[in-house]
Amino acid sequence: MTLHDELVGRAKELAPKIARKARAIEERRAPDPEILQDLIDADLMQIFVPRRWGGHEAGLRTHLEVVEVISAACVSTGWIAAFYIGHNCLALRFPEAAQEEFFGDRPFGLIPITNAPTLSAKRVDGGWIVSGEAAWASGIMDADWLFLGGKDDAGAVYTFAFPIDDVEIDDVWHYAGMSGTGSNTAVVKEAFVPLHRAVSASDFATGRLAAELYDNPLFSAPMMSFILCEVMPVYSGGLRGAAEAFEAIVHKRTAAYAKAPMNENPRAHIQLGEALLNASMAERLVRDLYSQVEEGIKQRRIGVSERVALKAQSAFIAEHCRRAVNEMAHYAGTSNFHLDSPIQRFFRDLNTIATHVFCEWDSSRELLGRDRLGLAPNHPIV
Repeated sequence: MTLHDELVGRAKELAPKIARKARAIEERRAPDPEILQDLIDADLMQIFVPRRWGGHEAGLRTHLEVVEVISAACVSTGWIAAFYIGHNCLALRFPEAAQEEFFGDRPFGLIPITNAPTLSAKRVDGGWIVSGEAAWASGIMDADWLFLGGKDDAGAVYTFAFPIDDVEIDDVWHYAGMSGTGSNTAVVKEAFVPLHRAVSASDFATGRLAAELYDNPLFSAPMMSFILCEVMPVYSGGLRGAAEAFEAIVHKRTAAYAKAPMNENPRAHIQLGEALLNASMAERLVRDLYSQVEEGIKQRRIGVSERVALKAQSAFIAEHCRRAVNEMAHYAGTSNFHLDSPIQRFFRDLNTIATHVFCEWDSSRELLGRDRLGLAPNHPIV
């Protein structure tokens, strides 16, 4: 058995337990500690970590399949797992001294990243004094490090690495969808950041330091293209989970007034067929996206036009998943909006992440149209 098959197999073994806990996870408004420890014990967090630090140094496809499996069981847990696994790769964009801290105690970190430069930084002897707040810190509830963006007095942008003890958590995560991610706000108050834990936004985006330290081109892939690969299996996995939940409804539901089993209704057969096709198409589109990124990494070139096209394809996948799950939730019937029903949770979760800035539908289409007309991008997320 290959390493890839072994790691995906471990995720599949955990999936039923994750699914059973999905409602409790969203009620908790944070990841489940036992599930998180299960993922750690399965050695899934170090998928991308270089062998030098004790990791697997596996490829993008392993991440894809592991995250899809987890997300089909619980989208919130899949979201956190996707970032915890993927952000270890982005940790390689810091200087070697910082990496020794990240991976010194174990071969992975639990690292949220909020890259919007919302913090303020002042240069001092030996480093920086940094203050401010950063919203949407998915994974902060169990983090050991955080990477947050900030600006100095001259407007230069940096990414700073903070140990969790230097960060306070503002508990603001009361959301209808993705409730179990605990994506609260990080608050930093006059924290000292040594020089080796700060990199320019340009170096962080391009992976310049990673390219100097490692031969593996994955470690210096263009940041936004890599992040799209991080998150898209959450969408396709979530839609697969919704389709499986819808299939279970078709098997067992009886119409309240007609008293006819749903599984004998030709219309239900059509709806189930569409649900299954939509899930399969999402998975194929995500794999196509990965193939493009893998080829670009291999060639060590993913230009602006390629990044614009990847962002547009990601937005298309997100919109496809949103529309598909909405149809499933509608046809599942009123009884399946009970909080015990998985379909309504997939409905809320996929609608929530479909609005994410990485995959925002209108701006992504506009960027693609502008690029074809020879116009410069007018959006920072490229």
